[in-house]
Amino acid sequence: MSRPLIDGLKQYINEKNVRLHMPGHKGRDMEELLKLIPEIDLTEVPGVDNLHNPQSIIKEAEQNAATVFGAKKTFFSVNGTTSGIYASILSQTAEGDKVIVQRDCHKSVYQALVFGKLNPEYIYPVYDEDNNILLGLNSEDIEQKLESDKDIVAVIVTYPSYYGVCSDLEEIASIVHSHGKILIVDEAHGSHLSFHKSLPSSALELGADIVIQSTHKTLPAFTQSSMVHVGTDRVDIEKLKTQMSIFQTTSPSYMLMASLDFATDFAERLGEERLDGILNKISEITDSLNKLENVKIYNSDAMTYKSQEFDPTKFLFRINGITGKRLEAILRSDYNIQLEMSDYYYGLALITMSDRLYDLERLKQAVEDIASSNKYINGYPESIKDIRIINPKIIIPIYNAFYSDKISIQLSKAEGEVSGEFIIPYPPGVPILAPGEMVTKEIIEYINNIKKEHIDILSTDGQMETIKVIKQNN
Repeated sequence: MSRPLIDGLKQYINEKNVRLHMPGHKGRDMEELLKLIPEIDLTEVPGVDNLHNPQSIIKEAEQNAATVFGAKKTFFSVNGTTSGIYASILSQTAEGDKVIVQRDCHKSVYQALVFGKLNPEYIYPVYDEDNNILLGLNSEDIEQKLESDKDIVAVIVTYPSYYGVCSDLEEIASIVHSHGKILIVDEAHGSHLSFHKSLPSSALELGADIVIQSTHKTLPAFTQSSMVHVGTDRVDIEKLKTQMSIFQTTSPSYMLMASLDFATDFAERLGEERLDGILNKISEITDSLNKLENVKIYNSDAMTYKSQEFDPTKFLFRINGITGKRLEAILRSDYNIQLEMSDYYYGLALITMSDRLYDLERLKQAVEDIASSNKYINGYPESIKDIRIINPKIIIPIYNAFYSDKISIQLSKAEGEVSGEFIIPYPPGVPILAPGEMVTKEIIEYINNIKKEHIDILSTDGQMETIKVIKQNN
């Protein structure tokens, strides 16, 4: 009997790639914890506490995390940030409530809307046309929504974005709280922000009520280990505790919980020192690569919306004449460097306190080599510069559409139908359609245009020849 998964993982390890991707530990820095595996793979026996009713060592570990991250209360999540988002949103809302949602949020937020039967009011991010990238939110848009609709009970935003863009969260928190509402922040990509003064402030520091972090993304913790932090007294902690228990497995992994304890201690002891070296190196290679005519590093200096900030550990770069997708493939095949992600224009290297300076130097040298070699430059169309943000009409509540009967039809024949699925292009990562929204001629044309440019589309039919729509009852 073969072991394809094990063999595939071994093959990746044997390639000895520079891991500029999640998880944050980068395959190192956790030797102390690894020595205890598999012995610490336990169940709830006396002396090791219970995640669903922590009274001793788990409770103490969560309290330590709350102190280190600056929270009033912290919950460990072993079902990832996804379950933390479910619990956070559903604990502070009731069926039928209205919530403001950042349109380019993680799909778990949309799923929470379905579970809670919540009605979203979408806020769209600012688009930087000069650099072909989505920025953060305009706080004035949130103010206008709250002024015009007093029934909204909570605001759900992402900070920082996958690309590293940070909205003016302090201003957003002030606006939300002035209206007596709850601010829930998906800080999946920002668990490291608390540990260096040169980074954007954390969501807790800026006044968020609930903050959900994917600890494993940017700190040395095992994949699927996350934290939910309570930042203010506005939060009903008992309801949050109940929802956390609902959305967590009854067989929580002690290895994941231990890695959260490890990451908290590691970041507190070594985070600032490690990040000092990392940030200095990022600044150095940014200055060097920006001197090359056809290389562009996107950072706070390049942002056109100066009220927002940028997390430099999201090293976002492009080489003119090479699509981001092709750049990612070249780095992997020719240089043994694996990026976190890429889109049509950019490659994204996720850099953490567990990276080594020589790995970042390897990235710099590889980019210099690619940028100076004619064999890689093949150009790309310019037409995709105008990445539009379409605001479709909601016909059926997302939760009703999700559970409705659906059929697949040709995209070309879908005008006037109601979408039964998400259609999400990358870039920009904003759903063109969500379940319950109207398919229009403009939307069909837009989908066809981005298909021509070979932009990835997340949908049931990845080729977008067909689309799932709500079955009409005759």
